[in-house]
Amino acid sequence: MGVVIESSVWEPNPGLYIFIFFASLFSILAFPYASNKYSSTGSSSSSSSSKAPSLFDHGISPTASSLRFQRNFLLIYSLASVMEGLWSVFGEFELAYYGLSREQMMFSLCVGFAASLLIGSFLGVLSDLIGPKKVCFLFCILHLFLGLWKRIIDHPSVLAASICLSLAASIFSFSFETWMVVQHEEQGHRQDMLSETFWLMSFFESASLIGSQVLSNWLIGNNVDKNMASHSTAAIFLAIIALVCLLRGWTETPQKVALKEYRASFSTYVFGDKRIWLLVWAQACLHFSVAVFWILWAPTIVADGREVHLGLIYPCFLGSRMLGSTIFPWLISGLSSLRTEDCLVFAFIIMGLVLSITAYDYQEIGVLVTLFCIFHAGLGMIFPSLARLRTM
Repeated sequence: MGVVIESSVWEPNPGLYIFIFFASLFSILAFPYASNKYSSTGSSSSSSSSKAPSLFDHGISPTASSLRFQRNFLLIYSLASVMEGLWSVFGEFELAYYGLSREQMMFSLCVGFAASLLIGSFLGVLSDLIGPKKVCFLFCILHLFLGLWKRIIDHPSVLAASICLSLAASIFSFSFETWMVVQHEEQGHRQDMLSETFWLMSFFESASLIGSQVLSNWLIGNNVDKNMASHSTAAIFLAIIALVCLLRGWTETPQKVALKEYRASFSTYVFGDKRIWLLVWAQACLHFSVAVFWILWAPTIVADGREVHLGLIYPCFLGSRMLGSTIFPWLISGLSSLRTEDCLVFAFIIMGLVLSITAYDYQEIGVLVTLFCIFHAGLGMIFPSLARLRTM
């Protein structure tokens, strides 16, 4: 008589999605009232104000121009985030679809990282010399070029695609933030709005990445052979919209800086400042840990042949990062006595402990997912904190 072994596929409890959503919503909606109450107890002038706080008001009424500036920028940044997420949905699956072996996949990734290191490192200097808005244009053009190329050619060069995506990712990591800060200073908006925009960038980036996953899977449907290039069409459409928004956006003041003067300033303010080196080291360690995590998280969860719906776990990570970004304004707005540097220290310690538990002890899937969600909540708090320190 045969023995039937029943196997179950693990997937997250639907209540986890509901909890993350409502926790993030509560954090966003409750913060303005808590901030307004804090400012009211601190000064009699704010206590006499009868105006109800707006959604993201920190106790100081923002002007219409500052709100318009913030919303327009977040729209462009969200479009860029969706474009970044579209190409990462299938990843190795798309490469395997085109017949690449594991060695060829690894080589294409190494070529992309090398291009990001050798070329992408100098794009920041180019951004300072010609202006960050023009580099943002380059980001959209790279995505537009890659999307058109994949639609026209059935089997595009994997190495060229890897280089384009790596350069676009390098530009995405600094150009939009730099452009926003420069425009913020030129238009004279209030400083607390800058920190507000930082955590909103992290929040909307995570939300846009979730949206890109939904969009890509919807476009592919059940016919992979027929719809494999459909996400390229979406990337073309989004790149055109982003280019139009950039063209209709703010005018950038031309920067006329001689290369010799730039080198002298760079040597003084970057190489000569130990705080910059410490910030660079913190940023590098964070990126290294995130890269290692994304390589190992799936093999760790499916160890010992466990069956898991990985596609249902990934949104939990991004949702946790959204929740972590909403915690950031609570910590730096005056409601707590913590400085940005203190927040970073605590966040790094917690994330290190979380990964240490994962590395040195076997855990059940539910425990692993919980630890990984805590790790991403820390990322959501660290990214705006580092952006605030970079601006300072």
